[in-house]
Amino acid sequence: MMTAARSADSGLAGPAGELDRYPYAEAPGNDRVVAPAWDGADQDLGRVGRRAAGSRGRGLHGQLVQQLGQMIVSGDLGADRPLVPEEIGQRFEVSRTVVRESLRVLEAKGLVSARPNVGTRVRPVSDWNLLDPDIIEWRAFGPQRDDQRRELSELRWTMEPLAARLAAGHGREEVQQRLSDMVEIMGHALAQGDSITFSRADAEFHSLLIQVAGNRMLEHLSGIVSAALQVSGGPVTGCDRPTEASLVHHSRIVDALAAGDGAGAEAAMRQLLTVHPEVERVVPAPREH
Repeated sequence: MMTAARSADSGLAGPAGELDRYPYAEAPGNDRVVAPAWDGADQDLGRVGRRAAGSRGRGLHGQLVQQLGQMIVSGDLGADRPLVPEEIGQRFEVSRTVVRESLRVLEAKGLVSARPNVGTRVRPVSDWNLLDPDIIEWRAFGPQRDDQRRELSELRWTMEPLAARLAAGHGREEVQQRLSDMVEIMGHALAQGDSITFSRADAEFHSLLIQVAGNRMLEHLSGIVSAALQVSGGPVTGCDRPTEASLVHHSRIVDALAAGDGAGAEAAMRQLLTVHPEVERVVPAPREH
């Protein structure tokens, strides 16, 4: 079973071997390498990794991606740090195949690079795919979490009001009903103090709204909004618990969409997003008329 531990010096590097010179190449010998757990485990990192892996039902491959991704994003594995696949397999008690496939996933996300005769190394932040939902999740638990909250809020401010305006012109009866259902669920959750159900309905509401906007590029970015809501620690307002103000603004969006009022839907969305404290720092609150 894969462990979440790491060595006291946080190093994954070791003597360059065949797997280091030829990234992802199969090394001779048995496919599975078992070694003692890493000493000096980062308890917080391990706890987050186990929670995320468990909630998604990930296997060894997904868990290793999660652990290594978090270690890179947290800074435990700094930029240009060499990663020796054979040593990763030994320390996390996983097969070479699992290591190889996990590094491929991290390379696709821009976190590592692999080159023959050089090996696998951690890439600088400027190369990361910061819009990748997994990276958004990992950054939410790392030293960049405050910067990311601000960046995500600013990104949503530029994207979601437009999506609300466009959705008013592409509304379908079944979609309108689904959005109304989400608001109703949020209302019941608010009355019961159920922040988890409120947040789930909130995420569904915003994802559906972007998808119905009729813009394929915006739809492609809907995962960013979902990830932003999931890592915010609460509903769209960023508060510790659902608020009546948030529910009212969601209802206004639905009413505007039902009336085909694009400008009204856009204005209601701006009101909703401005409730978020991070947005207030960079965007002036819209005036009531």
